[in-house]
Amino acid sequence: MSVVDYDPRWPEVYASELSTLHTALDDLMVRGHHIGSTAVRGLAAKPVIDILLEVRDLGRLDAMSDAMQAIGYRPRGELGIPGRRYFSKGGDARTHHVHAFVRGDPRVGEHLAFRDYLRAHTRIASAYARVKREAAARYRHDPDGYVKCKQEFVARTVREAIAWAAREG
Repeated sequence: MSVVDYDPRWPEVYASELSTLHTALDDLMVRGHHIGSTAVRGLAAKPVIDILLEVRDLGRLDAMSDAMQAIGYRPRGELGIPGRRYFSKGGDARTHHVHAFVRGDPRVGEHLAFRDYLRAHTRIASAYARVKREAAARYRHDPDGYVKCKQEFVARTVREAIAWAAREG
């Protein structure tokens, strides 16, 4: 696992993949969002594009797993988050993650608040980059350890981001 410097091509990679997803899912997809560290200009990140999809119906999305597999995604179910459908692309060398929620799910707002908060607060984004680099160095071959190492920082920052988003309104 490696955390790399920001790549200015990441927004283009996201836009291209979103177009592919839209074609595969057609009217099931309401909206897509670039989330995660690759969505924050200048932020170091694992080179994996995270995409949040707002969909009309999770049951219909489940029924379209063949369409997702046809464009390279592995369906992973909720993967620990009730009400989410998670897909990964790229096998062990993952290139994309899709997190799908029904339109209106409050976790959509949480993800967007976190992203927007980091975009607006470069000092916090820089601190997050340090945490991520330290976690990646310490847990190079342990993805669960990497996530746990970042967990406290992320949880605190999500709370701050939600409060900030409510004030910004």
